[in-house]
Amino acid sequence: MELIQETPDLSAYLAADEVIDHDHPRVRATAARLAAQAEDSYAYARLAFDFVRDTIPHSQDSGDPRVTWRASDVLEQRTGICYAKSHALAALLRAEGIPTALCYQKFEVVHGLVAVRFNGAWHRQDPRGGEAGAAGAFSLGGERLPFLPDPEFNEVDYDVLYAQPHPAVLDALRAAPDAAYLQKTLPTAL
Repeated sequence: MELIQETPDLSAYLAADEVIDHDHPRVRATAARLAAQAEDSYAYARLAFDFVRDTIPHSQDSGDPRVTWRASDVLEQRTGICYAKSHALAALLRAEGIPTALCYQKFEVVHGLVAVRFNGAWHRQDPRGGEAGAAGAFSLGGERLPFLPDPEFNEVDYDVLYAQPHPAVLDALRAAPDAAYLQKTLPTAL
């Protein structure tokens, strides 16, 4: 599948904003801690991916009722659904100068993941983690995603790479007072 940048300006995929707030002290401190363990940007990206996948439980799996959406809040509260975990990973990667996009798949509801740019190409990564079978792996040599859409069931891989969260995703996260409400209002398409 060919991935298409929503905007041709690569700097948009390095920007900080209200959601991917990589200029926040908590994000900067976490990035610095991970960077101290990495010998290069690839190793850093893999460490950041593993950190988000393995140390931030997916709130639906853990039963955590809190809803997070801003990267710094995800890192502080150590919880989030796929979108929130993707925001946290994007912030950690952008904090170290690695272009990172948000991308989506459609199953019963829209699922969020990221794409990182290395060697002139985009590579999708899914930091969701959690339940058995949901632990994707970081890879630049072919996707190692835990979920693959089945067109027979009208599931799709969206090919657009977003510099900011899709409005449908962000609106659902911001409007949800708790995870139970969010579960009922997750977007079913983009």
